[in-house]
Amino acid sequence: MKKVKSETEKLTEAILEGIQNLKGKNITLIDLESIHHTECSYFIICHGTSSTHVDSIAKSVESTVKENLETDVWHRDGYRNSIWILLDYGDIMVHVFQEKAREFYNLEGLWADAKIKTIEQED
Repeated sequence: MKKVKSETEKLTEAILEGIQNLKGKNITLIDLESIHHTECSYFIICHGTSSTHVDSIAKSVESTVKENLETDVWHRDGYRNSIWILLDYGDIMVHVFQEKAREFYNLEGLWADAKIKTIEQED
């Protein structure tokens, strides 16, 4: 018997595909489900090498999710300067940073008590 994927699993796959299509760096998935009183279940974090790269990664995520699942982002913020773009998909928040901003805000460190998984990347 084949296991049916949940909507969250499908959304996660589409988001990761969108990031990987544009070679997002150091992709991390933070599982917040074991932590009480969080706004969402997962953070997916990556970074780009420039504001143009960050912008392109975020747009790739939006278009890939729309194309694969016919789902629009609930809210987006950060496109103006593309230092840190946030895409809110309800259950999943996508954070696309420039590398220095990612180091500064250190979301992985802030949520260190959550399950953190590094997504293997193809070069």
